[in-house]
Amino acid sequence: MASHLKNVVLVTADSPLRQGVDLLIDHAGLITEIGPNLTTPETHDVIDGRGALCLSGFVNSHNHSPLMIVRGMVEDKGFAPAYIPNVPQGHWLSPDEALALARLGVMEMLCAGATTIVDYYLHPDALAQAAHEFGLRAMVGGRIMDMDSAALSEGRFERDGALGDATLKAALDCQDKWDGVDRITTILAPHAPDSCSRDMFSEVARLAAKSGKQVHTHLSQSQMEVDQVIARESMTPTEFLDDLGLLSPDLIAAHCIFMSDSDIARFGAAKAVVTHAPIGNASFGAAAPIVKLRDAGAQITLCTDTKSADIFEAMRMAIASARWRVGMSFDLDAATVFDWATRGGAQALKGHDATGVLEIGAPADLILLDPLAPNLCPVIDGVGIVAHSGSAANVTDVMVAGEWLVRDRRPTRVSPEDVIRDAQTVCRDLWRRAG
Repeated sequence: MASHLKNVVLVTADSPLRQGVDLLIDHAGLITEIGPNLTTPETHDVIDGRGALCLSGFVNSHNHSPLMIVRGMVEDKGFAPAYIPNVPQGHWLSPDEALALARLGVMEMLCAGATTIVDYYLHPDALAQAAHEFGLRAMVGGRIMDMDSAALSEGRFERDGALGDATLKAALDCQDKWDGVDRITTILAPHAPDSCSRDMFSEVARLAAKSGKQVHTHLSQSQMEVDQVIARESMTPTEFLDDLGLLSPDLIAAHCIFMSDSDIARFGAAKAVVTHAPIGNASFGAAAPIVKLRDAGAQITLCTDTKSADIFEAMRMAIASARWRVGMSFDLDAATVFDWATRGGAQALKGHDATGVLEIGAPADLILLDPLAPNLCPVIDGVGIVAHSGSAANVTDVMVAGEWLVRDRRPTRVSPEDVIRDAQTVCRDLWRRAG
């Protein structure tokens, strides 16, 4: 159904706040007109925005939705669940368990305002199914790795060729089944330079060159990773990826924390993409050199990395953590991080239809924020109040391609009660198994 969204406050990164705005959205889900007091075409359904802040949906550029299982349980134990013993691990999950957890993760991201997500883990078919059910745009991949998962959680790096073959096959099967279905696209997702051998990364590079797919991986997320790759390859993880021919605008690298100045210069010169996870990084006392990476030429996107789906919080933490690193500096501001969370993410990621902007001709991927939320007042600079004071709890409605996927804080396609009940059951059973 075409829509006439009336009386919203339009918030964009590069223009002044616009009060009392209407948007006309056609049957194809594209914005056809923006302005005050627009006339409603007979074919359009009227929605009263009630003065809500209206902004482009977020692009949440790096997640592993089934890892909701460890939230609240591992933040005091280490930097990433795959490297922590005695917690539920991905290789424990059945396809049905992965689907139950993925539904929870996708639902949280959507209800927090993400209209485009990147999601990769084991059982990628389950991730794609969850995204398909909720209806948002998703770039899905299978987690490819050929280091033994159980050994990895105990700090040992032991090659497991059978695991590599199985995870690569699952990833390629997911591409064959899901690429281009509804709003789903796929990526190639080797886990990290320390958990994948040179042979595995070489095969991924070959597949990427053949298919044109972007490669999405973790990079320099821990000193342990850096030390392991230097010991194995006699080069840093960044140099290793460059040696394989992967350092390019088609490399999407999460974290990028433990990088030398030469790594930063090399990465930036390649115009590679950082998916910045400031919340998860800060939780173990780390902060990426994001300003240096930006200034070197890297493309920057924002993600929540499953620690929380709150991109508002990620925008604030991106600013705060950058200032911790460089001292009192206002070079990184609300408009910049808002752009990273919207247009920057859409431009850096390939294969989807999102634009990250609200303008005529763009897809109607938008979110509305509660007009009665006290933390969103006063509204003087829309971007400033959103980035410095907004919260995922403020999101009331989410539209993707002209379709309302969340109305009055409830998903329109899936029962949230069922999702939460099923995920809680799976989590309880797996944590009981972990002891």
